[in-house]
Amino acid sequence: MISPENINTILIAVEDSPYSDQAVNYGVILAKNLGSVITLVHVDEIPVASPYSADPLLNESPAMIPELMHIQEEASKNLFKRLIEQHGNSVKISTDTRIGRAQDEILSAAAECKADLIILGTHGRTGFDHFISGSVSESVARKAKCPVLIIPNPEKSK
Repeated sequence: MISPENINTILIAVEDSPYSDQAVNYGVILAKNLGSVITLVHVDEIPVASPYSADPLLNESPAMIPELMHIQEEASKNLFKRLIEQHGNSVKISTDTRIGRAQDEILSAAAECKADLIILGTHGRTGFDHFISGSVSESVARKAKCPVLIIPNPEKSK
């Protein structure tokens, strides 16, 4: 049974956004107070199925999927580097980059690192936006084997 006394590993899903930064801030404070370690997971979505991605109407030159994957990988490394520089002195942080559907990969990472708590930020989309994009947070919360803390969009609460 999970209780606040035995939260040893906190998984925090991150992306390069203020929502994610807010989730990391919460996670770091909790980890310091509970003596927990943190695993940061970032999920790169799989690019479109075509080997090229461009908008011919905008006269863009096509980018190969391997190039896009490399760009995503570099962005992940830079994100982790920034977060570790900001918080790495106060708690032990490991990182994990995944490729696939965000909710599936977050749940898989949580299982692999034996997370006792998952923390994610939410964009706070509603209506049509929510219908189209779905909610990663909602899906993770429904299917997770451990508690999930969802940090709301700071802009939506104003």
